[in-house]
Amino acid sequence: MALLALASAVPFALLAVAVFRVPAWACLLCFTTYSERLRICQMFVGMRSPKLEECEEAFTAAFQGLSDTEINYDERSHLHDTFTQMAHALQELAAAQGSFETAFPDAAEKMKKVITQLKEAQACIPPCGLQEFARRFLCSGCYSRVCDLPLDCPVQDVTVTRGDQAMFSCIVNFQLPKEEITYSWKFAGGGLRTQDLSYFRDMPRAEGYLARIRPAQLTHRGTFSCVIKQDQRPLARLYFFLNVTGPPPRAETELQASFREVLRWAPRDAELVEPWRPSLGELLARPEALTPSNLFLLAVLGALASASATVLAWMFFRWYCSGN
Repeated sequence: MALLALASAVPFALLAVAVFRVPAWACLLCFTTYSERLRICQMFVGMRSPKLEECEEAFTAAFQGLSDTEINYDERSHLHDTFTQMAHALQELAAAQGSFETAFPDAAEKMKKVITQLKEAQACIPPCGLQEFARRFLCSGCYSRVCDLPLDCPVQDVTVTRGDQAMFSCIVNFQLPKEEITYSWKFAGGGLRTQDLSYFRDMPRAEGYLARIRPAQLTHRGTFSCVIKQDQRPLARLYFFLNVTGPPPRAETELQASFREVLRWAPRDAELVEPWRPSLGELLARPEALTPSNLFLLAVLGALASASATVLAWMFFRWYCSGN
């Protein structure tokens, strides 16, 4: 029963340590292992020395000032290398018969100076978006986090006159990654001003961070949404409510009216149109027909017709006389 009680108590103890985060949870525990720290203390006081536990406690206590340290997430590998170098330096001091009471605080002070020289984590830029460049690493729990901001950005109002051009720019005020960035557009029509994704339908022809509608009509009134993704992971969703007001410009109205008249005329009158086959008199009556070349051709045709008529008359006379 005693063993059973002890076994059941161990998980609860571990849970308590994780929940309350004792001060020992510092950068030291994030970037060094227990075996590494134990090996350093064994080198300082000996393998089975009664001061071994005291050395371990002094080691973690020296770095308690780094328990709340936050660094730029991209600097974690640099900090890990620095802790590795620190461990090697402590081993050299232990081999030289140094004292851990002074070695550990000195190492902690040097590490604080190194951390102050690291690139600072970028501040979160409201009001929305998954901002990877602002991700930071927290030594208090050995984990990283990004800005606690929603993916959905506030709706932006865009008002245009009917017939004009409407333009939307899918641009955020924080830095985006340089690789694998894609943009997709959706539309919720019927004049809806919403951020509910169930009302949106895809616009497959819209690509890139710019979208234009020209000319804007009353049917375009509604909410347009742009989703910025990196490798299929959403980074931000922008919304634009388009309000189309007023009649189209007068010139465009007249042009559209004329175009509608042509469309109404063509199907009805096309069946009545026949090819034009003018007579010779109609051709000669045209002012542009009596050119010198045309007059010469007419004279030649007249001479040929007269000669043909004379030949035909002579042949008819010979035939008639031979019959008699």
